[in-house]
Amino acid sequence: MLATELDLPTYDHLDGVTGARFHELLDEVASQSWLARGATGLAVFDRETCNALLRDRRFAFPALELLQLQGVTSGPIWDRTVDGLMVQSGDAHARLRRLLMPAFTPRATERLRPRLRELIEALWAPAAAAGECEFVATLAEPLPSQAIAELLDVPGDAPDLARWSVLLQEVFKFRLDETGPAVEQAYAEVRAYVFDKLAQRRRAPGEDLISVIGQTDLTDDECVTLVCSVISGGTDTTEAQLAHGMRLFAEHPDQWQLLVDDPSLAAQAVEEVLRYEPITPFTARIATEDVEVRDVVFPKDTVVFICAATANRDPQVFEDPQAFDITKPREAAPLTFGFGAHFCIGASLARAELAETFSYLAPRVRDLRLAGEPVLGSPTGIYAVESLPLAFTSV
Repeated sequence: MLATELDLPTYDHLDGVTGARFHELLDEVASQSWLARGATGLAVFDRETCNALLRDRRFAFPALELLQLQGVTSGPIWDRTVDGLMVQSGDAHARLRRLLMPAFTPRATERLRPRLRELIEALWAPAAAAGECEFVATLAEPLPSQAIAELLDVPGDAPDLARWSVLLQEVFKFRLDETGPAVEQAYAEVRAYVFDKLAQRRRAPGEDLISVIGQTDLTDDECVTLVCSVISGGTDTTEAQLAHGMRLFAEHPDQWQLLVDDPSLAAQAVEEVLRYEPITPFTARIATEDVEVRDVVFPKDTVVFICAATANRDPQVFEDPQAFDITKPREAAPLTFGFGAHFCIGASLARAELAETFSYLAPRVRDLRLAGEPVLGSPTGIYAVESLPLAFTSV
């Protein structure tokens, strides 16, 4: 049977819903069917099917189709997306990923950890003295951009990287009718910036990522596009996950106390944060041919959304999935970073930033609590935390 002809439950009622209610409504839909229909396309909810679709090379990332759904078919945003890493598939995509991989391997990330600790210590010092902070501005926002700035050897430019990343990710938030001009300006700024850095590094190369990419056989435009992909994907994603993690700990003080008592739980805590509140609740894929899944045929060009928010809490896979518990071993990996050909290339770096933050703060922060209501962004695209006021006792 064709997926497009099935009588399915809908998830259109999620607009504007965040926090615990967002998960409750998703779980209600997931309990009715593994497949549902929303305003922007079909969605898959159980972990087994989500995992299968992410691994299936007959499904690609629909970067251009997502723009078309927003009425964008030409212009600067379209042109930059056509050339981007996410729109590539097969050998072309694998070739570009291979050029980036050395900078994001677990071994490369381990070399960066001492610097991450220095950055966290410097960022946290003012908050430690005050006993309260707005966590996004204090640490969650600056740390990831500073980490990417270290990779690119542009430490003083971290604020610009953070601003560009947020704007470039707007293409996935379905509001380009409002933000389009700002996004176009960001594309122009970041490309001019990277072109300039590329020229500098070719004259005097170093060991940074721009220098390494500049010594490949890629064209100038391909080099710039690849570096822009790193800037776009490596900052506001981790910012959101850091902020959600500390929000979860403030809302579950017993779990923070477990980490205080045993900071070695930091790595396991990272996995639970990733599972419990994925910052990409929905990840899109498009069928490149007719594909049959569970006796349902997805016709060619069908856009399907893989719901990590429900897959990560699938009761058929996870014991007590609605509990946020950093001590509970979870045998299945969360789908927060995806799977398959488009698995997030920066996953090791993101995990390191989260783990170093949690392990640094745990011995120094007691009585962690919310100092006001968190302000959560839309779960469409990157599920951001716009504000997270925290109070605590420094030790």
